[in-house]
Amino acid sequence: MTWCVVGAGAAGLATARQLKAAAIPFEVIEREQDVGGLWNASLPHSPVYHSAHLISSKPLTEFPDFPMPREYPDYPSHVQALAYLKSYAEAFGLYQCVRFGRSVERAERKASGEWELTFADGDTGSYSGLIVAAGIHWVANLPQIAGTFEGEILHSSRYKSPDVLRSRRVLVVGAGNSGCDIAVEAGQHAERAFLSVRRGYHYIPKFAFGLPIDQVGEVGLRLHLPLSIRRPLNQLLLRVLVGRPERFGLPRPDHRLLESHPIVNSQILHSLGHGAVQAKPDVEELRGREVRFKDGTTEPIDLIIYATGYRVCFPFLGPRVLGNGDERPSFYLHLFHPAWDDLFIVGMIQPDSGVWRLMDLQAKAVARYIAAMRSGGTGLEQVRSMKRGPAPDLGGGIRYVASDRHRLEVEHSSYARRLRKVIRTLEAG
Repeated sequence: MTWCVVGAGAAGLATARQLKAAAIPFEVIEREQDVGGLWNASLPHSPVYHSAHLISSKPLTEFPDFPMPREYPDYPSHVQALAYLKSYAEAFGLYQCVRFGRSVERAERKASGEWELTFADGDTGSYSGLIVAAGIHWVANLPQIAGTFEGEILHSSRYKSPDVLRSRRVLVVGAGNSGCDIAVEAGQHAERAFLSVRRGYHYIPKFAFGLPIDQVGEVGLRLHLPLSIRRPLNQLLLRVLVGRPERFGLPRPDHRLLESHPIVNSQILHSLGHGAVQAKPDVEELRGREVRFKDGTTEPIDLIIYATGYRVCFPFLGPRVLGNGDERPSFYLHLFHPAWDDLFIVGMIQPDSGVWRLMDLQAKAVARYIAAMRSGGTGLEQVRSMKRGPAPDLGGGIRYVASDRHRLEVEHSSYARRLRKVIRTLEAG
C-alpha cells in the first residue's frame, strides 16, 4: 500500500527523497501547480515578500547531499531558494512523484488501519499511512485588540512589496524577523514608520568578523563548549557589535540570549538609529484612524501590518488525530505521533538555525521507521518506547520563553543529535 505525503515544499521534497531512496511506495499531494511551498512567491498562498532572503546562511540551510550553487550569496534570496528546491526535485526525480492541483480537505484514519483522504474535488484516496509536510506558516495569527480601525489592515503574509507603503503612515506590529524586515522597508518608503514591540528581544546582525553570524555561532558548538560558556561569549560579542537595544528606543530584553527565536537583522537598528523607524510599545486600543499605545501616546495611522506569526494547525486533521485534544499537535520530537505508527509531521519545528537540514534528518527518521515496520526488530520497539516516554528536552539546556510562539522551538544541534540517535536505533534493529 502507498504512503501519502501532503505538501511539496521543502519538507515534502525532503520526505519524498528519503522515501524514494528507501524504496517505500508513496505519492505526494500538492494543491499548487509546482513545488516550492511558501518559497514560491508567485503562488496565491505564499507569504513570501519580494525582498525576502533566508536568515540562515547557505551551508547551514542546504540539504546535506545537495549543495547550493557556489555563486549563491551567503544569504540566498527567495528566488534563489525556490530555484534550489526545483533543482533538488529534478535531481532526485521527485516531480513524477507529485500529484499537482490536489487539495486535501479531510484525512480520516479508518478502523481498518488505512487512511482515507478526501480532496477538494470530492475524490477520495486510500493510503497505508500519512506524512504531513504542509508547513506551519499558512494560517495567520491576528491579535485581538480593543476598538476599531478605519484604515487598512494587513497580515505580514499578505505583504508583498513597498508599493502599499508609499505616502502612508505605517505601523508594523511585531518585531520578529518578518516584522523587522517590513519595518525597515516602511522606513524607506512610507511617510512615517512605527514598529510596535511588545517585549524586549536580542537583535542579531547577519555578519560578524566578515562571516555569517550563524557560522560564527557554530564554532562554539564544534568545540563542544557548554552552554554556560557559549551564552556569555555570544552575549559579549552581541554587546560589542550592536550595543544595548534600549539605546534605540526598544525595550530591554526580558530573557537571556538564546531563550527566544533569533531575530537576525542588520538593518532594523540602523533604521531606528537614523529615525526612519520609531519604536513604540504594545498597542492598547484602535481609535478609528488613530492607534493608542500602552505608554499613553497616540499616533495617526493609515496602515497596520500585523507581523504576528501563524497558528500551527492542519485543518484537514481533527483534534483527536493530533493527540492533544485541540488544534495543537503533541508529537514526539514534533515528528512522531505518540501512539500511531502511520502518522508523522515533517517540518513542524522552529529551529535556531537552518530548518531544511533538520527536515532531511526528520525525513530520514520517518523512512527508517517505516522500513523497520516492514522488517521488524528491536530497534523499532525501542523507538516506540521513546515515543511513549516523557517529552525530551529539545532546547539543549536552553529554557525558551514561555509563549505559544516557542512551543515548537528547538536548538538545532541537540535536536539533530536526537534524530540521529533515532535513525541509528532503527538501523541497528
